[in-house]
Amino acid sequence: MTTHYIACDLGAESGRVMLGTLSNGLLSLEEIHRFPNITIRLGDSIRWDILRTFDELKKGLQKVAQRGIAPASLSVDSWGVDYVWSGLGQDMLAPAYIYRDPRTDARYEKALATVGREKIFAETGIQFMSLNTLYQLIADMENSPELVRQADGFLCIADYLNFLFSGVRRTEESMASTTQIYNPVRKAWSKELISAFGFPESAFAEIVASGTELGLLKSSVCEETGLKGVKVVATCSHDTGAAVAAVPAGEGDDWAYLSSGTWSLIGVELPKPLINEAVREVNYTNEGGFGGTTRFLNNIVGLWILQECRRDWERMGVNWDYAELNRLAGEAAPLRTLIDPDDSRFLKPGDMISKVEAFARETGQPVPSNPGEFTRAILESLALLYRHTLAKLEELTGRSIRKLHIVGGGSQSKLLNQFAADATGRPVFAGPVEATAIGNILIQAIAGGQLSSLADLRKTVGDSFPIVEFQPSGKPEWMEAFDRFEKIRG
Repeated sequence: MTTHYIACDLGAESGRVMLGTLSNGLLSLEEIHRFPNITIRLGDSIRWDILRTFDELKKGLQKVAQRGIAPASLSVDSWGVDYVWSGLGQDMLAPAYIYRDPRTDARYEKALATVGREKIFAETGIQFMSLNTLYQLIADMENSPELVRQADGFLCIADYLNFLFSGVRRTEESMASTTQIYNPVRKAWSKELISAFGFPESAFAEIVASGTELGLLKSSVCEETGLKGVKVVATCSHDTGAAVAAVPAGEGDDWAYLSSGTWSLIGVELPKPLINEAVREVNYTNEGGFGGTTRFLNNIVGLWILQECRRDWERMGVNWDYAELNRLAGEAAPLRTLIDPDDSRFLKPGDMISKVEAFARETGQPVPSNPGEFTRAILESLALLYRHTLAKLEELTGRSIRKLHIVGGGSQSKLLNQFAADATGRPVFAGPVEATAIGNILIQAIAGGQLSSLADLRKTVGDSFPIVEFQPSGKPEWMEAFDRFEKIRG
């Protein structure tokens, strides 16, 4: 039996329409359409051009239809925390803010002071970041109270696009779990926090489990794209939820995952949330996974710092691609300059080269002088942060982590993968690169009855895609560098 599925996979930099074909227990993938994910300046704010994104996704569906392919279903996944309000008979009341917009900074501190960290964490189990949906909604309540009063619908990005495709307004569980307004124990919106901050409770859509069929593609979209009879499924709407579902881990719980991209999300899969004072103090998080699992993880900055440096070089007139940057980094002196990727200065866009230089000066280290040195400093520092995070995961969960699975776009960097193995002292298994799209598609296959379980899904991934192993070198300078890294972090 051969069945086709479509994953509409959205990342911070680009979006893709991916065609998945499942036949005889093997999955093949094909990129049908790719487009840049555009942000726009609107006054002093930064917004997503979501309607343009919707239009680009429909172009991808048109290309599928033009080839005479009849997919069984489609689903959208995206990053978390950002959202769209609808109301007054309109599907969109205002363009969606990007999570890096600075409007949340003051509201974040105010919310923690009024309701308290203890209450918010006990309700949600989610790590504290000023970009979380909770603080964005507080900003809306203060900046645009009339807009919020008129709103009768609130959906995060992927769920919103699934709504535009199907006409069915639902919030998928893994996406709801990223908002810091969801209670993972009760598996429902936190009425306590919604009431405490005065959000319109009626606007929050019903939460459904990962792999829920929403309905058929709307007739208007069918006419526009040429597709007919296609189901719309809420897989794991949150991209990391989909990616973790596609981690090709075998039996046992001695593994951790790292979804490597703009963000680095590193964690373990638990059967239920882990919410206690020790977890709150180190700011780890409990997010929903497929099949009712919990993604217990730390969300740290990832390749974002390098992406921003690359944009800085482009503004200087030099366009370095990632392959060339990795080659130059491989030629640079090892463990010369380290940064703390978690330092708050690195979270905001703009002037990233100067921020790295300033950090080096402040900590008495050599200042990187060329793209190779910058890239190596960033990648080595990320690898050392992985070591720190794995140790903390073992401490909090009582598990012994013996191997690390790296999935996502960052798994293409052989240099970073080797650094991760060297820094952590654990074998690294890299791949699949397209874990998010794969997870999206294979959860659709479970919803459609072609696969039976998460274990079946992961076996299909392992059978279908190459996984590359990196062994730690055992070089003692990595241990010395880790000690220096921990001192730099304070």
